[in-house]
Amino acid sequence: MALTDAKLNRIHRFGAVQRVMGILLMIFSLTMLPPMAVSWLYADGTAPAFALALSINVVLGALTWWPVRHSRAELKIRDGFLVTVLFWMVLGVSGAIPLYVADQPGLTIPQAVFESISGLTTTGATVIVGLDGLPKALLYYRQQLQWFGGMGLVILAIAILPMLGVGGMQLYRAESLGPVKDTKLTPRLVETARALWLIYLSLTIACAVAYRWAGMDWFDAIGHAFATVSTGGFSTHDASIAYFDSAIIELICIAFMVIGAVNFGLHFVAFRSRSITGYWSDPEFRVFIGIIAAATLGITALLMLTGTYWGFEAPLQALFQVVSIGTTAGFASADLNLWPSMISTLVILVSFICGCAYSTAGGLKVVRVMLLFKQGLRSVFHNIHPSAVAPVKLGARSVPDEVIQGVWGFFSVYIGFYVVLVVLMQLSGMDPVTAFGAVAATINNLGPGLGEVSTSFSSVGGFGLWLGSFAMLLGRLEIFPLLVLMTPYFWRR
Repeated sequence: MALTDAKLNRIHRFGAVQRVMGILLMIFSLTMLPPMAVSWLYADGTAPAFALALSINVVLGALTWWPVRHSRAELKIRDGFLVTVLFWMVLGVSGAIPLYVADQPGLTIPQAVFESISGLTTTGATVIVGLDGLPKALLYYRQQLQWFGGMGLVILAIAILPMLGVGGMQLYRAESLGPVKDTKLTPRLVETARALWLIYLSLTIACAVAYRWAGMDWFDAIGHAFATVSTGGFSTHDASIAYFDSAIIELICIAFMVIGAVNFGLHFVAFRSRSITGYWSDPEFRVFIGIIAAATLGITALLMLTGTYWGFEAPLQALFQVVSIGTTAGFASADLNLWPSMISTLVILVSFICGCAYSTAGGLKVVRVMLLFKQGLRSVFHNIHPSAVAPVKLGARSVPDEVIQGVWGFFSVYIGFYVVLVVLMQLSGMDPVTAFGAVAATINNLGPGLGEVSTSFSSVGGFGLWLGSFAMLLGRLEIFPLLVLMTPYFWRR
């Protein structure tokens, strides 16, 4: 029976998707080279694990690409969703290879995949205990995963794919963070991707130099710069930032976590105009800073009232934890388990809000919370004045109703997934507090949670780790790209 034009078109498009996936997987295999070099430099014996991972990824990528290497079908936006979701899922698994095959730390498959996805999604939740004794190359690899995942490996690939005859706009729309998905900072998409990565790289270098100046050695400075600018939170030490016992290092970390959680579009405008005035004119940035300031003042007062800290230590610890948790970086300068439970819970709740659109941070994003709040006020106003016209505004701009509806849709789906995941986590054996914290830590791409997962997920079983991996992907993809693929409508046409 002859194939219809629609079926042929679908086959060609899936072939194009397969071709893109093969190319991206081969590109990703090159990320095994830097940790191999670190392994040789420190002679830690892990180079064979990375060489094996590189070989497997190259072979799998080539086998995926070769049968459809001549496919040139134009990708649609729906194909961009498919490539993006497959990309993060496949990379999460392939990135786990060196973590699994290395003699240390001896991870199971669920643990290795969880650790890999946690790195790529910049979550920072870890199953590894004993980081201080881990080989240098593996420590470096974990930090590198977060750095590549911070701005989005797909955004990086967009700068390369056009040279290989693959368009990138569909990937860009599916990958862009936050509710401003069709914003281009430059006329050409490739220039946008390159501009973002230039800014990202410059900030990372500045952060590494600042850490080195403050007393870290170059290995720790580079590794922590990777995790700070990406708001990832992985550390090369079990005690995280507290290991260095330095207020200067903590202040540097605070500054660059805030920078990483700010809309990178604002960084681009500041870079291009050589002026920082654009930051304060952005309503989302003002609210973001206001939330950090208000939460810091409140938690400082609670820390002093409960006698947890006194003097300068109280505002410093409050500011660090609010920024670290609020930007979903997840670094630790203190053990939240030792804080009163009310305070640690409040800090975790901040992670649901903080982080601007188009940043490396997770959570709902500040702009969405702003729109939800403004829509709530408009509903109250309409109850009093039913005939009045009251547009929702961000600054001087009116926000279309379809955007408001989209934000409400995202929020409702987000809450629905959160509730379901908390229930499933409890079915896996967690107590309610730990389950609440574990889902907050993963779906917000935060890292530390509450209860048994406040410092690591090492005690979580296989089922809980797979749930956590799924939640991290949900949060990193901002739910809808993954949700779209889970509906039958996507596959019918």
